[in-house]
Amino acid sequence: MARLTGKTAVITGAASGIGRASALLFAREGANVIAVDLSEEVKKTVEMLKAEGGKGVAIVGDAASAKVIGDAVALAEKDYGGIDVMFANAGVSGGLPGLFELTEENWTNLLRINLVGVFLAVQAAARPMVERKRGSIICTASVAGIRSGAGGMPYSASKAGVISIAQTAANQLAGSGVRVNAICPGLTETGMTKPVFDHARARGSEGKIGQLNPLKRAAAPEELAQVALFLASDDASYVNGQAIAVDGGLSSSHPVVPGKMA
Repeated sequence: MARLTGKTAVITGAASGIGRASALLFAREGANVIAVDLSEEVKKTVEMLKAEGGKGVAIVGDAASAKVIGDAVALAEKDYGGIDVMFANAGVSGGLPGLFELTEENWTNLLRINLVGVFLAVQAAARPMVERKRGSIICTASVAGIRSGAGGMPYSASKAGVISIAQTAANQLAGSGVRVNAICPGLTETGMTKPVFDHARARGSEGKIGQLNPLKRAAAPEELAQVALFLASDDASYVNGQAIAVDGGLSSSHPVVPGKMA
C-alpha cells in the first residue's frame, strides 16, 4: 500500500528541484498534493503528477505570504479532507556576498522568504493538525544552518533559524500528535544551485562537485524527496524535533583536503 494514501500534503517551492521531486513522489505514494510556488512552473509540476495518475492542484503565489499559505491550508481543509502534511520547502540562496558587501535589503528579502515563510507555513498547518491530533510538518533547512562553510551569511543564518523553528515548534506542540522536523540538504542540483553547476561544467570541473563529502558527489532532488516522504509518512511516527542532514556525509567532519590529514 502506498505510504501516503488518503493524505493531503501542501508543498511550497514546488515548481522545481526538491519541491517538484517531492510533489511527484508524494503523489505516487497516494497523496493529494497542493503545490505552491511563485513561479508559473508549479502548474507544470501538477501536470506532471497528473500525467502519472496522481492528484493535485497548483497555487501560484508567494510562499512567504500569510494569505497564500492560508489559502493553501484552507483548500486542503475544504476540498481534501484536511491537511496531513506541510512541507515548507520554498527558499532562495541570496548568492555569496561578503560581510562588507551585505545590505539591510539582502537580509530583509532573504529572511522573509527563508525564515518568515517557514514560520507562516508551520503556524498555518499546525492549527488544524492540533485539532485532529495528528500531522507531519517538514521544513527545508540546510547544512549551512548547522555550521559555516556551506552558504552566505544571510542564507546560513536563515537556515539555522529554520532548524530552530522545527525544534521549538516540536516542543510547543508537545502532546498534540503533530511532528515537526527539518531536512538539511547538502549540495543538491536544483534551480537555486544551477549557477554553481553551470559554472563548474563551463570550466570543465564538474567532477569536483561534491568533492568534500565522503560520497564525493552532489545529490539529486529525488534523494531529498525520499527523506521528505519518510518524514511525511507513518514510518517516521517517532521522529520529532530533528534536523536531519542529507549531505553525503559532509557535516560529519571538519573541512579537510580529502586524503590529506595534517
